[in-house]
Parts: sequence; structure tokens; C-alpha cells
Amino acid sequence: MPEHPMNTKPLRFFRRGEIVSLPAVDTNRTLLEVLREDLHSCGTKEGCGEGDCGACTVVVAEADGAGLKYSAINSCIRLAHSIDGMALWTVEDIAPTLATACAALPGAAAGVATLHPVQQAMVECHGSQCGFCTPGFVMSLFGQYQTKTCKGQAISRADAQGALSGNLCRCTGYRPILDAAEAMQALPIARIDESDVLSNLELLTHIPRGLEADSSYMLPHSLAELLAQRAAHPDAQLVAGCTDVGLWVSKIHMQFAKVLDVTQVAELRRVEHYPHHIAIGAAVSLNDAFAALVADRPQLAEFAHRFAGLPVRNSGTLGGNVANGSPIGDSMPLLIALGANVVLMRLSGKKIAHRELPLEDLYTGYRKNVMAADEVLAWIKVPKATVAEFSRVYKISKRFEDDISAVCLAINLQVANGQVRSASIGAGGVAATPVRARQTEAALRGQAWTPATVHQAMQTLRAEFAPISDMRASAAYRSTVLGNLLQRFWLESQGTTRTDVRSLEVTA
Repeated sequence: MPEHPMNTKPLRFFRRGEIVSLPAVDTNRTLLEVLREDLHSCGTKEGCGEGDCGACTVVVAEADGAGLKYSAINSCIRLAHSIDGMALWTVEDIAPTLATACAALPGAAAGVATLHPVQQAMVECHGSQCGFCTPGFVMSLFGQYQTKTCKGQAISRADAQGALSGNLCRCTGYRPILDAAEAMQALPIARIDESDVLSNLELLTHIPRGLEADSSYMLPHSLAELLAQRAAHPDAQLVAGCTDVGLWVSKIHMQFAKVLDVTQVAELRRVEHYPHHIAIGAAVSLNDAFAALVADRPQLAEFAHRFAGLPVRNSGTLGGNVANGSPIGDSMPLLIALGANVVLMRLSGKKIAHRELPLEDLYTGYRKNVMAADEVLAWIKVPKATVAEFSRVYKISKRFEDDISAVCLAINLQVANGQVRSASIGAGGVAATPVRARQTEAALRGQAWTPATVHQAMQTLRAEFAPISDMRASAAYRSTVLGNLLQRFWLESQGTTRTDVRSLEVTA
């Protein structure tokens, strides 16, 4: 990609009890770079540079009704300007002083900073050895502490595992860190003065941001503003969480002359419930989007947890994952199987025009889609679960958490009186785009739901796609697994949920 001259804009956020105002921040810089190089806050570490290890974890907060919503995120792949107007905490910021409610912590002395309960518990439970990854673990636990402990909710070991799913320990081992997650709840509570944070966030909304006509980094706050900027700047790089675009910046050093960030668009940050479908705005985080889907279909809970580590799910958006169109994007096979539609919007004169299409029809090739240059993906509409359906989604990857799929298969069937009335199957990792297994659906539809039907459909599914071999899996493995997952689905539909995986193999 050709290099562009450096574009700078003011960046403002709330940190350490005051508004931080940086007059000229390059719009292509990551939050991690600004923290370490500009603010000299080197507690936040640079590890993998791709959101996989969590050493760079920080916590951001936004107003959420009368309170704050806290999110642990990866600063290494988050563009700095995306946190404009938010509150920020790094590992250097959370230790209170004697004047706070933490004065009773061991070791507190007049005028001496004490440790935050998260940090104190890590010390007492021996949760750190080399210490490189420790700031990230502390900040992930701090996010959980603010979300649950400070609201009187207990943190279970499973909760802690979920909160730390995006953090990689290189030497200590996870047991003492999980012990610390439980132990921190017994220490005196350290509370943030949320009213002060909220008042400063409100103040930030009234401070002129300057350079509003500058298109180097556009952060619209309304749908009308977003569509107007998209119409005026169809060449701008859209970002919706930065979890993929941030990789382009950190790993292959791409630079963008213009960035259009959709994550602050109020209308697109909503999840709306209708009698027959759920409408998820394109700027809704993956974590919140999956929470809505799991509430409707509880069987999706494990898949939602495995989609990515929590910091990635906190930053990434469902709209971004869908619009990106990666063949290994895990949300799309599920959405295809559930019969989801996407709503595309654009300005037509002074009116908003929109069109709706099945999600699988969005893609035309590898990371290519039907969207016009001035269109944005605004909504994902997901039909609600019905009593008659039986649906499952399977992710096959080398690691249980925070890993890219080798194969993802989602199946949604309606069976009545022993016959398949409808079948919808989405697959990922087997073609240039996320795809619908139309031939396999046809092989199932109208057939008796029997082992013979499943056996024939397995053969059809294995032959329907021509996957490639890469570092995650061979083509032969992918084809074999596709069929095996359909066999697993059959067993689960019969009430068999746990069995020796070797018995699932059915030879073609």
C-alpha cells in the first residue's frame, strides 16, 4: 500500500483524575504506541502485537446509563483515536492512596501508594514470575473487578477463566492467577469515583474537538453523520473495533489517509428485540452481540466463549466481523445457519436508502462483497429461535480459546414426525468466503431423519467444498471433519452429547 503523509488530530480522554489532551496524534498510531512512546507509560507491554497474548491489556470505560461500562481491550491493535472521549486505565493507574477506601490494605502508610486489591491478591497468591504478562492479567482482572466485585457480584473461578481467556501466561502458570481472582474479592473494596468520571466524560462531549472538517480520522456519533461522511469519503477505510484493521497496522505497517470509525454511532450500538427477530447494530461489540444471541439460544454459550479472548470480543463488533468477510470469520457460518439478513445503508440525495439481503449473498469472493463504495453494513437481523428447531455450531481449532478455526460448521434443522422439514447449514474455513452448504441442505430436506440419511448427507457435505491446506489444517482433514461434525450433530439430536470421538468416524 502506498505511504501517506502523516495525519494528526487532537486526542482527548480521561485518565488519572484529569482530562488528557494530546494536540497532534498520528491517526494511524495504536493506543499502545501512544501510551508507551508519548505518555511514557511502559507498564503496558508489547507482546505479540496482534491481540493474542494480552500483555498490552488496558481498560476503557464509557457512560452506560447512570454508571460506567468497563471493557478490557488489547491496546496493541486498537487505533488510539478510537478511544477519543472515553476513560482509560493502565496498570499504573489503579493503585489507590491512603485517602481511599483501600487504606486498610496491608502495607499502607501515610502518603504511600498501596496496591489495588487485584495487585495485592496477585502478590499474596504468587501470581507472577517473570512479570512480563502480569500487567495484562492485572488489567483483565481489574475489568472483572469493576464489572462484578464493585457491584456486589461474586466472581467464580469460571468467571475468572472467561475474563482471562485472552491473556497468555508464559511462565507462572494459571492456577495462582485464578487463585488471585478469587482472593481479591476478600480484600477491602477499592471503588472508582464514577460520578467524577462521568462528569468528565460529559465535559469531553462539550469540548470542541477541532479540525472537524479533517477526514483523516472520522468518528461520527449518529447514523446521519456516518452516512454523510461515507458518501463524501467512499475511499476511507472503515473500522468497527480495529481487531482486524489494527493487525494490518501493527503487522504489515499499512497506513490510511482516511479512517471512518463506526463504533460511536449511537443508533448502531443497540440490540433491538422484535417479535420474530433480533436486530443487532453493526457497532455492537461481539461480547454484547453474543450475549443477545445466547439469551435466545443458550446452546451457543460455549461457542460465544470460544469465539475469541474477552479483550478481542470487547473491541471487535459483529458488524465488523460480517463485513470483513474472512472465510474463517466464525460468526458468519452461525448467522447463515440461523437465516440472518444484513441491512446495507447509504445516502440517496437527502434520504437514507437501505436494502436487505441474506447474509450469504453479501459475499462475491475472498474479502469481496456487493456493497457499493458509499454503503455501510448497518444491521444484522437474526430470526429468533423456534420450538421446532434443533441447532448447533462447532468450532474446530488447535486451542480451546482465542484461536482461529480450522473448520466452523453451524447446522439448524427442523424435524417433524421423523422427517427433515427444513435445513440450513453454514460453513467456514472450507472456501474463499463463508458459505451455505446448499447441496447438503437439499440432501437432507424432505428425508427421514435416520442414520442412512445422515450417512448420505455426510458424503455430500465432504464433496461440496474444496478446502485448501494451510498451517491450521490439511484439505483432507477439513473435508473429513465436515462429515464427522454432521455425524456429531445427529448423535446430539438423539440425546447423545458425550461419546468417544473415535466412534464418530463414519467412513465415506
